[in-house]
Amino acid sequence: MAIQTDHLFKLIKTLTKSEKRNFKLYVNRIGGKENAKFIQMFDVLDKQKVYEEDQICKKVPSIKKAQVSNLKRHLYRQLLISLRLIHIQKNIDIEIREQLDFAKILYNKGLYLQSLKTLDRIKGIAKENHQDALHLEIVEFEKYIEAGYITRSIENRADELAEESNRRTSVIEKTSKLSNLALRLYGLYIKVGHIRNQKDAYIVWEFFKSKMPDVDLNKLTFYEKIYYYQCYVWYNYILQDFLKCFSNGLRWVDLFQENPKMIVADPSMYLRGYNNLLAALFYTNDHKKFKKYLTDFEKVTSKLKEELNTNGKMLCFQYLQTHQINSHFIEGSFKEGVELIPEIEAGLSTYQHHMDQHRVLVFHYKIACLYFGSGKNNEALDYLNIIINSKVGNLREDIQCFARMLQLICHYELGNVDLLEYIIKSVYRFFAKMEDLNMVQNEVLKFLRKALYLNDSELRKAFLKLKNKLEILSEHPYEKRSFLYLDLISWLESKLIGKHVGLIIREKFEKRVGR
Repeated sequence: MAIQTDHLFKLIKTLTKSEKRNFKLYVNRIGGKENAKFIQMFDVLDKQKVYEEDQICKKVPSIKKAQVSNLKRHLYRQLLISLRLIHIQKNIDIEIREQLDFAKILYNKGLYLQSLKTLDRIKGIAKENHQDALHLEIVEFEKYIEAGYITRSIENRADELAEESNRRTSVIEKTSKLSNLALRLYGLYIKVGHIRNQKDAYIVWEFFKSKMPDVDLNKLTFYEKIYYYQCYVWYNYILQDFLKCFSNGLRWVDLFQENPKMIVADPSMYLRGYNNLLAALFYTNDHKKFKKYLTDFEKVTSKLKEELNTNGKMLCFQYLQTHQINSHFIEGSFKEGVELIPEIEAGLSTYQHHMDQHRVLVFHYKIACLYFGSGKNNEALDYLNIIINSKVGNLREDIQCFARMLQLICHYELGNVDLLEYIIKSVYRFFAKMEDLNMVQNEVLKFLRKALYLNDSELRKAFLKLKNKLEILSEHPYEKRSFLYLDLISWLESKLIGKHVGLIIREKFEKRVGR
């Protein structure tokens, strides 16, 4: 097993105190002279803030340079074995695989009936917990034993096993098709975000139509239904049909709540369902429902927290903080939202070895928007510059584009006239490269270029003219996505009325909810 250095180092850095303690106990049990070396290597790497391989041999002279590679590989494997022993009771699939291994050992010893008894028992557990792939693996092993040996376990056993294998194969095939489609839709969203025009809408529709298998929803198993709802969540999310997105997200969450054992078995998928449901409600601007489901989600995460593994805790942090920020966006309570930032930064640091660039990018953009809404444009620029200077390729092109738009507006607010002309040209080039210059962005860029040289009277007319244009575009099915990321109309109103943009958004919210 070839192990890259950073993989071993990252694994060690993700270990909790109890996992480290259990690893030491495990190593002491297996003993051996060679183990003393890799446990010393573990201690050296555990203390390092940044990986320095040359320090291993310096700190542990008994380790020769030629041994480092093999010891790293051995250490990585022993860490995983130790973690498997800890987590075996928390993951039903690991527990089933262990019992499957025991059944194979019994088979190898010629104890066929004992092996079959073990397989029959864990098959029931696999079925009950919707572990379809493991269920099929168990059935296939049962077939293998029955085909080679006369066990006389049950009459008509061959027909039953063949029928069960066919059923499970069909389920897995359908689940695979649905999960593949959900994954590809998610990948499409990560790359470009929401649809930009009629051409995008047609491409997404054609792709979805060609890949979605014909299914009878009433006959689907648990995970077939979950992936079916997931497909429609992402499809409608990309199309900006947030009401349908919410509807399918709610079905996803309800299915887990109807099967509470699955919440414990697969909490991550349950949390994702809630996240997508809340994201859809945020974009529908339905504050009442959003607050209701956010409160429910906070209760769910609080109840699950002690049972969650590191991945689950990271998802709780990610989803909770995202929707708490979104709550402040809806309410226009930007100053209160800014108070969340230290906690978010602490979480990003805690989960730096777990979170992908996409999630971090989104957090940085949301933090920039919180600062902008609270009038702290310099702080907003700090986070926008992180996004703009990140080497993330085509990842979330939409966020990258709107980060540049907000950067221009922040510089305009700060009166950085000299910088603006240069940055506007740079932004034009970026949009041309991304092929993402829509009508909203084009109008704003043209306005900012002219606004630098207008007097107060002309500037007010230009603000009003742009506001009128954007209000029309905000109703356009493909241009409205620009307003999902940045409330440009409220910003223009703030310039016309002479109030801060955060206050404008707050007043709109209070009027909408009747306060």
